[in-house]
Amino acid sequence: MGIPLLPYKMYPQHREREQPIFSARAHVFQIDPNTKRNWIPASKHAVTVSFFYDGNRNVYRIISVGGTKAIINCTITPSMTFTRTSQKFGQWADSRANTVYGLGFATEQQLHQFSERFKEVKEAARLAREKSQDKMELVNTALSIAAPQDLGDELQSPPVMCVNGPEDKMFRSQSADITLSSEKERIKKMLSEGSICEMNLEAELFTLQDSNSKLVSALHEANNNVQQWKKQLAAYQEETERLRDQVADLEAHGGHGPSDMLKDELTRSLEELEALLKAKDEEIHILQNKKSEYHEMEQEREEAIHRLQEMEMRNLELERRVQNAEQNLAASLEERDHTESEVQRAIEILDVKLFDLNDLRQSLVKLIDK
Repeated sequence: MGIPLLPYKMYPQHREREQPIFSARAHVFQIDPNTKRNWIPASKHAVTVSFFYDGNRNVYRIISVGGTKAIINCTITPSMTFTRTSQKFGQWADSRANTVYGLGFATEQQLHQFSERFKEVKEAARLAREKSQDKMELVNTALSIAAPQDLGDELQSPPVMCVNGPEDKMFRSQSADITLSSEKERIKKMLSEGSICEMNLEAELFTLQDSNSKLVSALHEANNNVQQWKKQLAAYQEETERLRDQVADLEAHGGHGPSDMLKDELTRSLEELEALLKAKDEEIHILQNKKSEYHEMEQEREEAIHRLQEMEMRNLELERRVQNAEQNLAASLEERDHTESEVQRAIEILDVKLFDLNDLRQSLVKLIDK
């Protein structure tokens, strides 16, 4: 466990040493500067990663030391974001060092604790920056108001050396005012350029995080295997170094050590370990190639889904047309039945009329015969 996080106000600025805030054990990785995709182990085993507070500079830093070498020396800024890419792995980008750090923890709880501490320290760094900026603005405002008169009085020459009198004093005051104004403009320009650079880096980081999140779900198991193999590789490398040291000691002591048979056995063990390391490197390379193949398959799957959606839309359109045609056909059949019934009724009426006319004709014929 670590030391509880304290507000930055509780660390006075006159402290000369950095104060530790929180510590955790983790495997440290750095992004490959060439590919920007693969992780490079920065330590052979788990090391201590700590948050520190620098009271002199009023900044927060993440520091990790492996042996006599500083693995991580990162100043935390409000624009940084710690992203959890798996259950036990997280990462963040350091724009000043132009790299991305990754931490592998033993448990998910340790990763959660580190992530929460990162958020708290990031917020404390933001408050510290705002406080520093407010102080700088107040100082600059006071200097811009008081500089012409104060600096004019300080820079005014003694009465014996003053030749031009009030005009020389005005000239000196205006020059000091111009110097302060140019210095203020230079500082504002530096701050604006820094904020723009941070925004661009943050946008680039968000793009990388979005691309990474698309592959995490499908390659989670492969990443876990790679992490295990890297740990095994680190253990094999330590074993190799130990065996090499033993061989060097045997060669240095000559006949005082074990026999040549033991040397041959140690040499064979070294060769077997190197062959195993090479095989693991090949497996890691194969997994990396599978990542690229998976990316292509993912694109093909998205294209197929897009085509399927288009086919479904066309199918819905055809179904709508068929329904309209069926409705029109039903209306036509109903209208035809109605017309047939009207025609049949007209035929019946016409038959009745014809029968009546025939009866009338017979009656007329009988009447004429009489």
